Amino acid sequence: MDLSPVTDALAVKSFDKIADICDTLMLQVAAEGISFHDDWPYAIHLLGYFYLDDCDSARFLWKTIPTSVKESKPEVAAAWRIGQKLWTRDYAGVYEAIRGFDWSQDAKDMVAAFSDVYTKRMFQLLLSAYSTITIRYLALFLGMTEDDATTYVVEKGWTVDAASQMVTVKKQAINREPKVDSSKLQRLTEYVFHLEH
Repeated sequence: MDLSPVTDALAVKSFDKIADICDTLMLQVAAEGISFHDDWPYAIHLLGYFYLDDCDSARFLWKTIPTSVKESKPEVAAAWRIGQKLWTRDYAGVYEAIRGFDWSQDAKDMVAAFSDVYTKRMFQLLLSAYSTITIRYLALFLGMTEDDATTYVVEKGWTVDAASQMVTVKKQAINREPKVDSSKLQRLTEYVFHLEH
């Protein structure tokens, strides 16, 4: 079984392509009738789905992994712990699951890249959902210490009130172009006026 496309994608850090490459290879190997379960990079495959924020596909893959593989490969179980935390929206738990395992060299870079992407997703979630948040909760959402989380958001233009331990979210300016220019609106008005009279 040739897994070189997976190792090549990992080498060039094309983590966004890992899940598709693994899916394609799995279909090819299964179509050829080759027994692949013991040698398949399930942890990398699961992490590829998490990188793309595709928990549904990851859950389906997890259900197809033989129990013997789940029990004999701790890295597969560790990758799935990340998936469980994502599924239950345990934001701080995702970071605990990432840090709670000594990842193999193949997975280490991918886990670090996923952690960065996940932090950016959480930042966008905070940006859209909150106007103020405590420093403690901010640190939990971003998987950082309180000092690091504060520094991270201050660099993004948020303000910190040290007395109340609250952070004020700086909403990004939204460029809104008029959906309809005034000439189209004028024509519509004239048309409606014509129909009414």
